[in-house]
Amino acid sequence: MIKVFRRIRQQLLSENKVSRYLLYAIGEIILVVIGILIALQINNTNEVKKQRTKEVQFLKNLKADLIFEEAQLDRYIEIRESMVNSAKIILDHFNGKPVEDIQLFNYHNFNVEIWQAFQRNNNTFLELVNSGNLTIISNDSIKNGLLNMDLIYKKILTDREHLKHDYEQYLYKPFFEYVDLDPLAQSFGYYAAKGKFDENLELSRSELNGLLKNKTFKNGFVLSIFTNSIILSDYQRMKDLNKTLVGLIETEITKG
Repeated sequence: MIKVFRRIRQQLLSENKVSRYLLYAIGEIILVVIGILIALQINNTNEVKKQRTKEVQFLKNLKADLIFEEAQLDRYIEIRESMVNSAKIILDHFNGKPVEDIQLFNYHNFNVEIWQAFQRNNNTFLELVNSGNLTIISNDSIKNGLLNMDLIYKKILTDREHLKHDYEQYLYKPFFEYVDLDPLAQSFGYYAAKGKFDENLELSRSELNGLLKNKTFKNGFVLSIFTNSIILSDYQRMKDLNKTLVGLIETEITKG
């Protein structure tokens, strides 16, 4: 095409037809500009497709992380509810209810004191943030939801550190100073493995009575109920937001 225009220009110049030459020259420039614009448009379209493909893959990975995390949240909600329930049972004994089964009392005590911490499964979110690619998520509701999930979890971490401090000061310290841990740990381990208590294992009633007179120990269970209830509420908030995000992501992926 360029050779054709060149021959036409040369012919027009040789025939001294300047005005027509200018028209052809302008036409040639317009065609070149149109060609460049078409090439740019094709390139932009290809880039948009590549970006969208990359976004969809990130969305699929986020969805997989969230589905796994929801199962983990269900598990840890159940664990925290069990801890709160055990702490309330222990407090009943502090408030005068007789301990009929010392091994059951020991079980509830261990159930509160054993440290179990929920860890997020948010590798894809961290990859997006650390690589600066969070902007690739075009849906603002999804992006804001992910950021809000992160904020809730950071609050949980703060509350958990506070709870850990309370456990160390009010539960672990008086408990470890006052009792012989070995038979108590055996009793709990036996029950955890077999679902029943070891009838041949004897625990100290005097140690139990001493613990029930310890106000520091009692206050540990009060604080445990308080802080674990707060963490439970935040777990539930995460779970609700998790479900919302999975729905949003599924809708966004189907857009193609």
